Amino acid sequence: MNPFKELPKTSQVKFYSFKGMAVKPYDKNTASPYTKTRVILMNGTEFESNMFLHQLNRHCLNNEIRRVAAEVRRSEQQQQKRIASLRPINETILETTIGYEQLAVDLTADLAKKEPNLFVKQQLDFALLEDFDHLYRYANLLDMEEGVHAERLVGKYTEIMPGRPTISEHRHPKDDVRRYINCWQDALPTRLNTMIITAAEQQTMNYYMNVANLYHSDLGRKLYTEIAMIEEQHVTGYGSLLDPSCTWLESWVMHEYTECYLYWSCYQDESDARIKQIWLEHFEEELSHLKIASDMLYKYEGREWQQLFVGGSDFPDLIKLQSNKEYIREIIQKTVRNTGLKDTVVKINELSDNADFFKYQAKACPSESQVASHLVIDKYISKHKEDYRYQDSPHPEKTLKDRKTDNTTLARKKNA
Repeated sequence: MNPFKELPKTSQVKFYSFKGMAVKPYDKNTASPYTKTRVILMNGTEFESNMFLHQLNRHCLNNEIRRVAAEVRRSEQQQQKRIASLRPINETILETTIGYEQLAVDLTADLAKKEPNLFVKQQLDFALLEDFDHLYRYANLLDMEEGVHAERLVGKYTEIMPGRPTISEHRHPKDDVRRYINCWQDALPTRLNTMIITAAEQQTMNYYMNVANLYHSDLGRKLYTEIAMIEEQHVTGYGSLLDPSCTWLESWVMHEYTECYLYWSCYQDESDARIKQIWLEHFEEELSHLKIASDMLYKYEGREWQQLFVGGSDFPDLIKLQSNKEYIREIIQKTVRNTGLKDTVVKINELSDNADFFKYQAKACPSESQVASHLVIDKYISKHKEDYRYQDSPHPEKTLKDRKTDNTTLARKKNA
């Protein structure tokens, strides 16, 4: 599939009525876990598109470009409203959160397995184990407060057990900034992967930022606040991978290409016939958005879209949301003790004793008793004698096999 060779059904931007934006929600009890995660993925993609076009509007001197962008942005807003309405009213904040973390885990694993740039793959694998641990923390809170086993929500496709402990993820801001890729030299999959994962993690960050003060328990509010800070770190890390030398119009073309790629991936992967049709409708709308952005690039910068795709513009392997249990276990065994150091990743034992990581940890986490991610597990164990997990076999990391104690030193203290 090459979106540049597909003729849009119309050259005009499509607008919906308010009735057309209010589509029927999925049934939370029967919908596939991956249908739910695709909804979250594309909601985040449309958020990114809207915020990018708002930023273009604020940094562009040409009102004609701003008017065209405003038209496309209105269409993207309506697409986002359609997707957002798929979430049912009776799905709780915490149940939706399980979907967010399952998406983070299985999307990141899928991208990492196919990523040709080893540096970018390292960043994906690094954050993967942190989102994996978030799923575990939220799942324990869900069972403790709502009596719902998260293994049912994830369809047993994704294991629920500790990753890199969340308490160990709080790093100095300088240690989350990575070096950026080269938009002209890196392969198309790398460019797509960095844009996709940045938008997805940004959506998770925004969701936690907005629901933290709406959650019904004090412990839950604190957990959302803590993990929202980690998601901010992830957005910093992933966002810093994007090539800042791209012009606004080049970036616009890449945003629209990425949306086409994602909607086509969702269309091919979707099991719900009704929602599959929505993905196709939005894909066809994005074809016209891509044509508009490409025309803007040529009109105002004198550049053909082909110059952005010197290696070819056919879609690379599509995203497929599926179980990644063995891959995640492998990454746990190899990298669970990793932490950040400036623009790279190192083992915790490789840090100097006066490293910024330890200084920030002393400030943010002076005591485990002040950290919600630990308190959730500690409280659950106190009540049930062991933590809540869903795992196919014993944990691959020996220090995380004990279900009666929450490990707060792994990847946080040297020689732990």
